[in-house]
Amino acid sequence: MLARSRQEAILDAVRRRGSVRVADLVEQLGVSDMTVRRDIAELARRGLVDRVHGGAATPGSSTEPGFAAKSVLRTAQKRAIGALAASLVEPGASVALSAGTTTVEVARHLRDVPGLTVVTNSPPAAEVLHDPARGDRTVVLTGGTRTPSDALVGPVAVRSLQDLHVDHLFLGVHGLDVRAGLTTPNLVEGDTGRALVDAAARVVVVADSTKWGVVGLTTIAALEEVDVLVSDDGLPADARRVLAERTGRLLLAEVPAGATAPQEENA
Repeated sequence: MLARSRQEAILDAVRRRGSVRVADLVEQLGVSDMTVRRDIAELARRGLVDRVHGGAATPGSSTEPGFAAKSVLRTAQKRAIGALAASLVEPGASVALSAGTTTVEVARHLRDVPGLTVVTNSPPAAEVLHDPARGDRTVVLTGGTRTPSDALVGPVAVRSLQDLHVDHLFLGVHGLDVRAGLTTPNLVEGDTGRALVDAAARVVVVADSTKWGVVGLTTIAALEEVDVLVSDDGLPADARRVLAERTGRLLLAEVPAGATAPQEENA
């Protein structure tokens, strides 16, 4: 197949589906991984698609804010969510933490829980929990390719999670939606998030109230797969109703009076 025909096929797939994975295109087109990536790069150069981790997407649909930019937003809400979420963990438990600024707050509040084994694809969360003086705590990093949001993702990360079984997963998300469920703007981060969900006996999603109604590029899991959803008391009434019905349990953290007014964030 000529390059022009391949690129037209890729562009058609992106327009129809919103995003496509390199692996799927390799199978569909019968060409190498490198050939598909070159075609995507050419389409991106012409502004017809966005290059994303693991594939291509509709232009403008794959915005992924960096960790530093997200860490200064909704800080009071994230602290309150982190404290409430960490209170669910018993001494001696095994815990997985996904990447994200809210899960880093969970990590900070887990430092006082003895005997934890923690698995994470978040270098910042691992740094928060790493303490050579704490012989009762084990911290395991998954490995993988680092994204702008400071997540370790990709095949290495997924493989490292496939044979693991943890008591609790604390999962940060880009968005929550009644139809799309838990979403992220990064295709490969979606795969890693799914692997984390599969490894956990209990899935705890930590997401501030601005995440409601936000839809990222790819779905990690459905709302029905969430055992506990921890948000803040700014969550709208309609969201509370839906999430209480569709998830196992909804917990709302109280944000201290005088906290910074809510800011727009999809992080």
